Amino acid sequence: MTAEIINLRQVRKARERARKEAQAEENRAKFGQSKTERQKRSLEAEHANRQLDGAQRVGSPDHQPSTPPSNPKDDIPPSGGAA
Repeated sequence: MTAEIINLRQVRKARERARKEAQAEENRAKFGQSKTERQKRSLEAEHANRQLDGAQRVGSPDHQPSTPPSNPKDDIPPSGGAA
């Protein structure tokens, strides 16, 4: 009866790989998305915002004009003395 011969270096490396994989799994759960997934979600959000802005009605109360409102003092005609 002889004992099974094992290579300690291979066992140590396998244990280290398993530890790193467990750490990677924990980090994936903790930090979430890959770079490409974040970019995709960002592009989708931009597209949705453009769609929403394009569909906004001009007369709606939430609409903000792209040009600033005129100065109310400019709308008053100057008083000239001839009444």
